[in-house]
Amino acid sequence: METKLTAKKILEHEFKTGVRGYKPDEVDHFLDEIIQDYEAFNQRIAALQEENHRLQAEIEELSSRPAAPQPQAGTTNFDILKRLSNLERHVFGSKLDGN
Repeated sequence: METKLTAKKILEHEFKTGVRGYKPDEVDHFLDEIIQDYEAFNQRIAALQEENHRLQAEIEELSSRPAAPQPQAGTTNFDILKRLSNLERHVFGSKLDGN
């Protein structure tokens, strides 16, 4: 969706004057506020687009990395502790038993 107006178009727009028209100072003040909003919106859009590109690049980088190994289905904390205990006995032998 493209916007029809830019801050420059708003600033340079000329209004026709009528017999009982609006007060030019009020119109100018209101248009100045609109211009500031447009500029703020454009800055915010640019920042969000930049963040979007950065996050997409991060997703691509993370997607290209190999996945971390997942625990086997059915593995519980008890199973893991039991395996650690067996490994400690194998590595340290009788030193763990207090001999």
